[in-house]
This record gives sequence, structure tokens and C-alpha cells, in this order.
Amino acid sequence: MKKRTLLLVTIILIAISCSENKTQTPGNLNWTTDLGKAIEKAKTEQKAVLVNFTGSDWCKWCFKLRDEVFSKDEFKKYAEKNLILVEVDFPQNKPQSNETRMYNYSLQQKFGVQGYPTIIIINKEGKPVAKTGYQPGGPLNYINHIKSYLGS
Repeated sequence: MKKRTLLLVTIILIAISCSENKTQTPGNLNWTTDLGKAIEKAKTEQKAVLVNFTGSDWCKWCFKLRDEVFSKDEFKKYAEKNLILVEVDFPQNKPQSNETRMYNYSLQQKFGVQGYPTIIIINKEGKPVAKTGYQPGGPLNYINHIKSYLGS
């Protein structure tokens, strides 16, 4: 009986640790999915909003942006101090609720997104100031790219 209980507990702990790793984002960034709440938080904290329209499980350029920019410490430090991050995902193989799909589609329509990745930059006042995407050059170049739209 003790062996079965120990085996069951071990299996459960392994399953939990595996699922936790799958939900971590590159660079351990804190992404949200609710744009309205993100904009309100950004206004309160005097930060800009970066909205990442992505195909997280299929889009080659989205992978490049994630691997070359979002996963780097330089970007993480900048984002923590200056940005509220929003992910609007259009996966092909990850499950998503109908509510999430409809919400993401409405944001796609609102911002006229036609390809991925598309990045929308919203200033501290809640106004969209840029529509951009992948930029080569790594995290420091991308940070400067974002700053050029925010006037900082």
C-alpha cells in the first residue's frame, strides 16, 4: 500500500512539474491576455503596453522574436520597468477556449492585424502609437525600436 501511494505521489509531482515548465514564457516575462486590464494597469503604473499578436506554436518569425528578443535578460529588465505585456495568440495546435479565440479575433480586427508577429505599442495615455513586428539586431536594438515610438 505504501509503495502504491509513493508511486502515485511521485507521478503526480512529475506531472505538475512538467505542466509548470510548459506555461513559463521565454525570459520568464509576465504576459497577460486581457488588453483592457493591461491598459488600465499601464495608466496606473505610467507604463506603455506592448501587444504581441503571435502564432506561438507555428509562426517562424514569432519564434525568432521570442528567441532573439523576448527571452533575453536585457529585454526582461526593460519590460519590467517600462512595459505591460499582452499576448494575443493564434495557435494552430494549442487548445484555446472559444471565448479566447473570439476575443483575440476581435483584437485582430480592431488593430488591422494581417500577419504575425505584429506588435502594437500603446503609450502611457492608452493610445496606439505603433504597429511593428520582428526587427533583427537582438534585444537592445528592439528596445531602441520601441523607445523611438514612445519618445523616450
